[in-house]
Amino acid sequence: MRVLLVGAGGVGTAITRIAARRDFFEAVVVADYDPARAESAVAALGGDGRFLAERVDASDEAAVAALLARHRCDVLLNATDPRFVMPLFRAARTARARYLDMAMSLSRPHPERPYEECGVRLGDEQFAQAADWEREGLLALVGMGVEPGLSDVFARHAADELFDEIEEIGVRDGANLTVDGYDFAPSFSIWTTIEECLNPPVVYEEGRGWFTTEPFSEPEVFDFPEGIGKVECVNVEHEEVLLVPRWVGARRVTFKYGLGGEFIDTLKTLHRLGLDRTDPATVPGPDGRPVAVSPRDVVAACLPDPATLGGRMHGKTCAGTWVRGTRDGASREVYLYHVVDNQWSMAEYGCQAVVWQTAVNPVVALELVAAGVWAGAGVLGPEAFPARPFLDLLTEYGSPWGMREG
Repeated sequence: MRVLLVGAGGVGTAITRIAARRDFFEAVVVADYDPARAESAVAALGGDGRFLAERVDASDEAAVAALLARHRCDVLLNATDPRFVMPLFRAARTARARYLDMAMSLSRPHPERPYEECGVRLGDEQFAQAADWEREGLLALVGMGVEPGLSDVFARHAADELFDEIEEIGVRDGANLTVDGYDFAPSFSIWTTIEECLNPPVVYEEGRGWFTTEPFSEPEVFDFPEGIGKVECVNVEHEEVLLVPRWVGARRVTFKYGLGGEFIDTLKTLHRLGLDRTDPATVPGPDGRPVAVSPRDVVAACLPDPATLGGRMHGKTCAGTWVRGTRDGASREVYLYHVVDNQWSMAEYGCQAVVWQTAVNPVVALELVAAGVWAGAGVLGPEAFPARPFLDLLTEYGSPWGMREG
């Protein structure tokens, strides 16, 4: 397997450090718009000749396809933000390479009823091309990070081995992470966080299908394991709700994120001020001439890079899937989860917990694809594949998962 990894930020760099300890691939080309970032990621691996750095503009489909061809890469792994999903997705198909991402194509709210009906849903643009990928015998594995990704694998595992019937699948994400020296320092891309938290959340119900609600709706207090404790969680737009019902039978599917009141208030303020917008605003440049800038890009530029915060972070992050249903005629409720301690991930990999937890899952998936354990064609989510091989390999990577009954 020869991999083109596009994006050498926090998650991309963590991917290289995790993959460097495995032997299932021949080469990884690490490409970024900023060549210094790609070179830094490769240099940190201590001369591992399987990795090399390149520069590429992720929005330039022809350039990405040419890079795939030049290095004979048969897989494109997308570690950029969701804006670049579609150009990279199309470039992979042009080059006849398999494709893997950790998010999906962006949504657009319903123009008249944004908090009741779906407009363009997450992944719609990709699934519209599923028949073409399947006809050409190419695999696009979408939503294969931690959430979405491992959370979807947990849903499939619950359906396969733990339940006869499932009433509800609810992804629940929470943490007790703190960052020294900052009043506000998100542990993951603020661009992506704004996108998913301020868009209308999506809920799935059997018989009704997908529908939307108000941002931060249906608050609940969820008790997270391994000392994290109780965190208030709210509805947030996320890919699992769009993926799980395609392959796993459940009467209801939700995603709730443990954001905390202060974080929610900050996001609401950004929205009120229009600083969550991605369309350009015109401002005076250094020479007085007008310059067009995206307000959301300005917010991201003003905040610390999450990848650099590991040394200041303390605590744990938890990704997991809560499932309620029946087994052998009796009611059952479980929480399948994966916890990463920032102290461990920094000591072991030099990566903060949130980006490491996101990065490990696509590497595990690539190893299963390379071995032929996960195989298929078309646009497929993690639920389309058997869960047990993934969970066993994740444990082999030194990061076991857990299950709590009740």
